[in-house]
Order: sequence, then C-alpha cells, then structure tokens
Amino acid sequence: MNEKDIFERLSKSKFRSSFHLKQRDIDYIREKGLDKIEEHAISFIEKRLKPKEILNDGKQTPMKGHPVFIAQHATGCCCRECLFKWHSIQKNKELTEEEVKYIVNILMTWIYHEYTKKF
Repeated sequence: MNEKDIFERLSKSKFRSSFHLKQRDIDYIREKGLDKIEEHAISFIEKRLKPKEILNDGKQTPMKGHPVFIAQHATGCCCRECLFKWHSIQKNKELTEEEVKYIVNILMTWIYHEYTKKF
C-alpha cells in the first residue's frame, strides 16, 4: 500500500484523525528542529516497536508528551497490533531496517504536515 492510500484510510478513522499536534508540540519541534525529531522517532521505533517480543505491547506508546508519540497514534504506528492492522507489518518478528525506515517516514510525513499547517 502506498503512502497516499495509508493516509486516506487513516483520515476515515474517527480515532486516528482525532490526533493533532498541540502548540507545545509545535514549539518543541521549532526548538529542536525536524532532524532532531526524526532522530527521536528512529530511537523510539528501535526501542519500542522493533523487537520481536514486546512485553507491554499495546501500552508502550504514551498518548502525549512528545510529537512522535502523537504521530504514532495518528498513523497507527503505536504498537505491533496497529502496525499489522494499518500497515500489514507482521507481528511476532523483529522489524527489518526497511520497515523501521518506512514507519519513521510515515511518522515524519504526518508530523511535517501538522507542523506546517499551523503557520
């Protein structure tokens, strides 16, 4: 599935489309820069979603506190169950580097869109 199709599907979900960056998130991005936010996204995905087994799967992504966390919920990249449902990424296996890059790209596309529409 291509990125356009993913975002079209996500936009039809009342839950997923209810997430938006707040002003404090915008300010944080402005302070840190998008490159640093992408570094954070890579780190979060590597630690919280990449492993084959995740003890607290479904509960590992906070609902607030960082723009990447908001993006994860908005894009269905918050847990392995959602990755499977929204992106057809198989559960019970370690994510490949290609899958990590794909997820980070989806997150950063959403963040960039949210960030730039606030101006």
